[in-house]
Amino acid sequence: MGIFKDDALAGKAVLVTGGGGGLGREIAHALSALQARVTICGRREALLAETAAAITAETGVEVVPRVCDIRDADAVDAMIEAIWADQPLSGLVNNAAANFIAPTKDLSARGYRAITSTVMDGSFHATLSCGKRWIRDGIPASVVSMLTTWVWTGSAFVVPSAMSKAAIHSMTMSLAAEWGPYGIRLNATAPGPFPTEGAWDKLNPIPDTQSSATNCDTVPMRRFGRMPELTNLVAYLLSDASPYLTGQTIAIDGGQHIAGPGTFADLTNLTPQQWTAAREAIAASVAKEKSQRA
Repeated sequence: MGIFKDDALAGKAVLVTGGGGGLGREIAHALSALQARVTICGRREALLAETAAAITAETGVEVVPRVCDIRDADAVDAMIEAIWADQPLSGLVNNAAANFIAPTKDLSARGYRAITSTVMDGSFHATLSCGKRWIRDGIPASVVSMLTTWVWTGSAFVVPSAMSKAAIHSMTMSLAAEWGPYGIRLNATAPGPFPTEGAWDKLNPIPDTQSSATNCDTVPMRRFGRMPELTNLVAYLLSDASPYLTGQTIAIDGGQHIAGPGTFADLTNLTPQQWTAAREAIAASVAKEKSQRA
């Protein structure tokens, strides 16, 4: 599904947050294959190192891993400063995310912050830290944030994520207007179901139960998205081929949100026992991730 010249992003330097695995890894690989110099960041050092080495070996372009907790504004600024000392960025992909399904009445403050601090705060920290330097140095640049169609519809049972994604949708439009005079573009994608292991473990934790948000039967095209379809869009938004495109959130969901909101609202009828099973499955997934970080 290659639609670009092999060197379409040559000379670009891009940071992909949450780039160690899942969708972030796919995006980093696609950008590196187009000759961008990619930096990936996240909290799991071993995973970042493995991903960077694997992509570098496949594309022949160095991918740089950097350990950073994007929830920490000072840590983000220190990372961006270190990147700038090596090579100023020309692009940022706000990909790092956290999410799980849960009845909102059962959410703790800690659970709420676990999601909002990564999705909303982390995306803002990274965008602001890069933006200050782009404006200072007179560098035109592009930001792409990975959102969902819930920014238009909302979604039950993932309220902190829906709130956070909507905030970044608003940031995208707001900063597109404010930073346009500096040659800085901000856009976002709103993918439908593009299955990745880490996300799917937390969004489909109940055996034999699936919401419309993660079910390809609710997609008019009757299939899940394919990663090259999404990474092609991200690459286009980062490239010099879209210099007049800014302030937009582009749905890429096979028409799902047009046919009917692809949300988790249809989990309303789950029993307390099913929600208990879901919490246990999600906790097991989180524990597995923590063991990999250790």
